[in-house]
Amino acid sequence: MLRREFLLSAAAVVGPKPTRPPNIVWIMGDDLGYSDLGCYGQKIIRTPHIDRLASEGTRFTDAYSGCTVCAPSRSVLMTGKHMGHTSVRSNPGGVPLLAEDVTVAQVLKQAGYATGGFGKWGLGDLGTDGVPWKHGFDEFFGYLNQVHAHWYYHPFLFHNEQRFVLPGNEKGNRTTYSHDVIAGKALDFIRRSKDRPFFCYMPVTLPHWELLVPEDSMAPYRGKVQEDKPFITPQKHYADQPEAHAAYAGMISRLDRDVGRVLALLRELDLERDTVVFFTSDNGGALRLRGDDYFGSYASFRGNKQEMYEGGIRVPMIVRWPGKVPAGRTSDFPWMFQDVLPTLSAIAGGSAPGGLDGSSVLPTLLGKSQKPHEFLYWEQPRYVAATGEFQKEQPMQAVRMGVWKAVRPKPDAPLELYHLKDDPGESRNLAADRPEVMARIEKYLQTARTEPRRQTDPNLGYWNEK
Repeated sequence: MLRREFLLSAAAVVGPKPTRPPNIVWIMGDDLGYSDLGCYGQKIIRTPHIDRLASEGTRFTDAYSGCTVCAPSRSVLMTGKHMGHTSVRSNPGGVPLLAEDVTVAQVLKQAGYATGGFGKWGLGDLGTDGVPWKHGFDEFFGYLNQVHAHWYYHPFLFHNEQRFVLPGNEKGNRTTYSHDVIAGKALDFIRRSKDRPFFCYMPVTLPHWELLVPEDSMAPYRGKVQEDKPFITPQKHYADQPEAHAAYAGMISRLDRDVGRVLALLRELDLERDTVVFFTSDNGGALRLRGDDYFGSYASFRGNKQEMYEGGIRVPMIVRWPGKVPAGRTSDFPWMFQDVLPTLSAIAGGSAPGGLDGSSVLPTLLGKSQKPHEFLYWEQPRYVAATGEFQKEQPMQAVRMGVWKAVRPKPDAPLELYHLKDDPGESRNLAADRPEVMARIEKYLQTARTEPRRQTDPNLGYWNEK
């Protein structure tokens, strides 16, 4: 009797066993357009699994990438610092994070998470301080140098610092599709990590050029989409593709298939309610770079990847967390990749570092109200790879302030001003008509950025590696 009373007393003191923090899965397409998904208005390309994710979670209409091109956008995501402060501000491939940079993976690892990255890293090659295993990832599998990721039949990937040979891809042969191997490794990580909190970061390469996908994904679209503009390029590192539209649609449907595989695995492991799933794109779509908008990938937005108009930086963003994030909801709350680190830290109960530009949007995810950023900021300095220097000029820039958006479309060009609520297509420049708005934005720009550090040529040694 005495022992029983002691045990009851001890249980009362200790209390119930604390629940573990939720798992986090971040899936990110590469150059996926805002309207390339059914849940964002796509009529041709089929994305049933991502559409279901949206119906079971919250779909954001005013979410933004960190930049209009790959590596800088990922640097913003990883560091919680916008383009005026983050370390990687150029995009030719391989430019590393600094040793002192703290990433979202480091924050989650410190909070007790298993951390895995699967896909395209782009923030530091071998021999630099920017490799993922120096920035909080227990495991990485995929492309380190983002230029390698232009090939879906590359001869090798990396499993941490070890080369992982893709069978049958030697000497230009095409046997093993890299995305399939990457997706399989991500699923394996989830299985192996199911008994502890995990962060599965999946920056996959689809549908980035080159436009290639296995036949089982091409077949549903062949003959059913118009092919008036074949993807023929003089660049040797891209394959010619006379059925460019079927390939592009097939790539997105293959990505959707693997989102479905992730969701099915979470259900199989009874982890659905304990996992927050994010789905987004790293920047705006790229088809307009070839004068092509067959799929209507940009909704009503102007511009594309490499530009600061909405088509280059506004991205799809879907968040599902059953029982926490409202299902079937659409939100126009504006947020961007700088907010990812503090948001995931808040979800995990971790501690975010100081000096961030981002802030947690967890209240918004949970359906509560919160004050948005007064300003959101993007830039893209002009970089000369041969010297590692940035040009001394006003960089291409964008600022969102409430419903207002200022754009400097080219370095040293004058700022343009648009009212996004009335003119989401950024067709009417109101800079001359609203001097008071321009004055507020120009005052902010005086303190929005620091000069970027010198960056060494990121392609040194690359061509010998390929």
